[in-house]
Amino acid sequence: MSKPIPLALREGFSEAVRDALWGHIAMTPPLKALTGSAPFRRLSRILQLGPVSAVYPGATHTRGAHSIGVYHLARRMLLRLAEQGAGSRFSAEGAYSFLCAALLHDLGHFPYTHSLKELPLASHESLTAALILQEPLKTMVGAAGADPYFTAAIVDPGSAGAPGDAQTGELDCYRNLLSGCLDPDKLDYLNRDARYCGVPYGVQDVDYILRRLRPHPEWGIALDARGIPCVESILFAKYLMYRTVYWHPQVRSATAMIKKAILGGLRDGCISREDLYHLDDPGLFALLDARRHRLFPLVQQVRDGLFYEAAAELPFDPAIHRNLLPIERRCRYEQALAEELSRRLAPPIPPDHLIIDIPEPLTFETGLYVLDEACYFPESSSIFNAQTSADFIKSLRIIRIFIAPGHGAGGNLRQTLTELLHIPKNWLQ
Repeated sequence: MSKPIPLALREGFSEAVRDALWGHIAMTPPLKALTGSAPFRRLSRILQLGPVSAVYPGATHTRGAHSIGVYHLARRMLLRLAEQGAGSRFSAEGAYSFLCAALLHDLGHFPYTHSLKELPLASHESLTAALILQEPLKTMVGAAGADPYFTAAIVDPGSAGAPGDAQTGELDCYRNLLSGCLDPDKLDYLNRDARYCGVPYGVQDVDYILRRLRPHPEWGIALDARGIPCVESILFAKYLMYRTVYWHPQVRSATAMIKKAILGGLRDGCISREDLYHLDDPGLFALLDARRHRLFPLVQQVRDGLFYEAAAELPFDPAIHRNLLPIERRCRYEQALAEELSRRLAPPIPPDHLIIDIPEPLTFETGLYVLDEACYFPESSSIFNAQTSADFIKSLRIIRIFIAPGHGAGGNLRQTLTELLHIPKNWLQ
């Protein structure tokens, strides 16, 4: 007979990990062993925020430390829900699978933060699931009391390890816990990124948030009305972190330069998709240093802090700029825009010296149910309704034109770029 969930989540956690953010983090010996595996150690060689350290020098924390923090909060969340009467919904094997999923959720993540996000690559979730189902992790996850197939299915909905009908409800609950409004991933990265960047925006009162959680049969968790300010704080913190840290103009420039270089290498066959899987930060740079392509010097420029300059910026307008969204098409527009600028202004701007940057779509998760107001969060007494979230996204999604240093970013160039991007001329159709 399996142990009751509260007991299963407390007994045997004899190994200690000291974390700069959360202090003492307790693990079972098999869970601790997972952090010593080669796939997990790779995460300690990937900076959580990539080029952000060029703007905030303290931002040198890693995906490995973040993953241990996510595991810690996932365990605390399960204990809280079990105390609230949800223990009967969880099996011990399912609970350990969820803890392993939290700990290993970033195993397939690409190096250098989100520089590779728009590229035609497999999702990092699918790469994570594949690693969990390969040795040595498959055996190690099983030794931790988890089902590796169930663990992979929590991380990646498309995993071949999807469970049978009897486990579907438990699986849906764990997926919602791992990815949602109050998920342990977000609670860790907002707090951790704020700590290491030295900014106050991301700091959240996790103890109070956990006290406000209640079990929910459909979504896994809900909250009472006293928890509404917690969600408001998270939403506003996410907005401020994107505005000041994640999408800082210099960070966007570095990300766009790396992306342009790698896309060019993929397009011309200099590198393959498979070359980019399971790399750490040093491995990515070593790969690109070893290959020859006209765009790869951009990577060295980023490492040397020689970022392209923002020559113009304006809000993304779907009615005008929707054709810029596919990255391959955007590359053609970069060439057309460089030619148009060279026709109008001197000296000419080579296409490789210009990048059109559009931040990826962003969401503000608000799907929590507020029990004592009998409604979902956007319809609650909170000021954060659907329109507020839409306004946040609109204010953050800024098109920027980055130009290589040396061309200048003066008034004539800025005015011409702004005019071209505001008016849907032939090159933008």
